[in-house]
Amino acid sequence: MSEKFKAQSTKQIEEAISWALANETSLEVIGGGSKRAFGRPGEAGHLLDLSAISGVVNYEPKELVMSALPGTPLAEIEAALEPNRQELAFEPADLGPLFGTGAGGSNLSGTIGGAFACNLSGPKRIRIGAARDHILGFQAVSGRGEAFKSGGRMFKNVTGFDLSKLFSGSFGTLSVFTELTFKVLPAAETVHTVLVFGLTAMEATRAMTKALHSSNEVSGVAHLPADVAAVSGVAPILSAGGAVTAVRVEGFGPSVDYRCNSLVELLGGFGETGLLETDDSQMLWREVRDVSYFARESQNQVWRISTPPGEGARVAAQILQARPGKVYFDWGGGLLWLSLEAADDAAHEAVRGALGDTGGHATLVRADEAVRARVPVFHPQPGPLAALTGRVKESLDPKGVLNPGRMFAGV
Repeated sequence: MSEKFKAQSTKQIEEAISWALANETSLEVIGGGSKRAFGRPGEAGHLLDLSAISGVVNYEPKELVMSALPGTPLAEIEAALEPNRQELAFEPADLGPLFGTGAGGSNLSGTIGGAFACNLSGPKRIRIGAARDHILGFQAVSGRGEAFKSGGRMFKNVTGFDLSKLFSGSFGTLSVFTELTFKVLPAAETVHTVLVFGLTAMEATRAMTKALHSSNEVSGVAHLPADVAAVSGVAPILSAGGAVTAVRVEGFGPSVDYRCNSLVELLGGFGETGLLETDDSQMLWREVRDVSYFARESQNQVWRISTPPGEGARVAAQILQARPGKVYFDWGGGLLWLSLEAADDAAHEAVRGALGDTGGHATLVRADEAVRARVPVFHPQPGPLAALTGRVKESLDPKGVLNPGRMFAGV
């Protein structure tokens, strides 16, 4: 019979893992559970729930550093940062609506442990890096039942292995976070977005590239084709009646005004332009971050594709020729979100075949459990990388106790 362990402390996490080792069984590790349907269906026999291991342990606003326990809701982190006008600059997504679990309190659901375990980064990644780049240190328990720590609370490089890069994006298959220390950054005083209307995907790619290569320090660049813009909750986007290309600028008011004017002049040759001020801008970029455009199409399968920006429009067009659906572009065309009509194989060969030799990769984010068990959810690894992945797993979790099969079958 399956057991559920709701840990209240690091010691109890160690005891649960030791119990699993002694009984030759395995554990599915969850925090808030908002991303439980992201990845392959688990092969674990029992559940380890971290939701009670919650709370902000340390916050030093002047040092731009916070430490929190893994089950801390992102909404609680956000609430602690707000009085000091600071933020998680990597913009962790609220994927609750996409998975049908609903949005969290405040602006974010999920937990800080899940945000780093899945390494999901929002539109600002083009400027400030991925989630993994914001971890300063962590404490964890390995699949051997051994507690360890890496890094610290300082903004500086140290010798040795940067384990935060390894553990972020491992979906809890290598260790269980017990405490995380991470950077926070000042929130912008003003957020405006320059809009360009009516561009094709190829035209938008050129416009986005021009904006990114300018001196205007943009913090988000996205393109919404007409069928995606038509479901936006932002009135000027909804009423545009066609495709919308968006370029975000943040900072102090006079600087933002100057850079927006510069961008309007730079991009005016592509088409009609417009401007969103702070409230509408924040709503638009939350939509982009949270993939909210595809939340209502619950029967569709959702893919997340990373590709060189210059290839994004071609890749999307090739996939949509093979399977009906919708797409929008983030990261200046380097990140594609696709909602495709459901298929037994999730059209994974067509999706990954479109990438060719670009060096890109595709992840199946939303599909029913049977499909996720049948097809590779994460991009298949070449032989040498798969062997390395196996050796890392063997080193940290030799008995396969933690989230077995979550990312790759048998790992």
